[in-house]
Amino acid sequence: MTSARATAPRTDVAPTVAPPSTAPRTDVAHTVVDSPYGPLTLVATGGVLSAVYMAEHRHRPPQETFGDPDERPFAEAVRQLNAYFAGELREFDLPLHMAGTPFQRLVWEELRRIPYGTTRSYGELADRLGRPGASRAVGLANGRNPISIIVPCHRVIGASGSLTGYAGGLERKQRLLAFESGGTVPVAPAALF
Repeated sequence: MTSARATAPRTDVAPTVAPPSTAPRTDVAHTVVDSPYGPLTLVATGGVLSAVYMAEHRHRPPQETFGDPDERPFAEAVRQLNAYFAGELREFDLPLHMAGTPFQRLVWEELRRIPYGTTRSYGELADRLGRPGASRAVGLANGRNPISIIVPCHRVIGASGSLTGYAGGLERKQRLLAFESGGTVPVAPAALF
C-alpha cells in the first residue's frame, strides 16, 4: 500500500526572477499639451490613458519611460480636458489604465467618486474604504496618483481643512480647487494641441 505524502516546498532555492527589460516599450506613447496650469504630459499604455503629469510633478517617472511622441491616442482625453478647463465638463468619462498596488487602485477609484467642487479629507476617504485607521496610507496612495486632474487627487485635504501636499504643487492645488468652487475660469488655450 502506497501512502500519499505532501511534499514541503523547498526553502533552499531562491525564486527565479527575470531581470527588468531594457528594451523600450512599444505600447507606450505620450504627448505634451498646454493647460492653464502649465504643460501636461499625457501618457498612454496600450492606447489607454495611464498618466497625466504636470511640470515638476513629484513622483514623475523619467521621460524615457513615456514612449514615443504620438498625439493619436489622446484625442478624447484632450477634448475632455479642454471642456473641463472651459468650465463645461465636471466629470471625466475616459477609459484609464491605472497601474499601482491593489490598495492604490482602490484609493484612486474612490478619488473618482469625489464630486466636482467638493473636497474630502484623507480620513473620510479611509472611512469610505472601510479602513478608518488608514488615513496616512490613503495620503501616500493619493500622492502616487499618476493621472492628475482626471483622477482628482487635488480634491483631498487635511482633516482641519488645510491644503496638504499635492504632487503638482500646492499653488496648483489651490488654483484647481478655486476654479472648481466657482472661482475664475482659467484661461485655456484654444486647443491643447
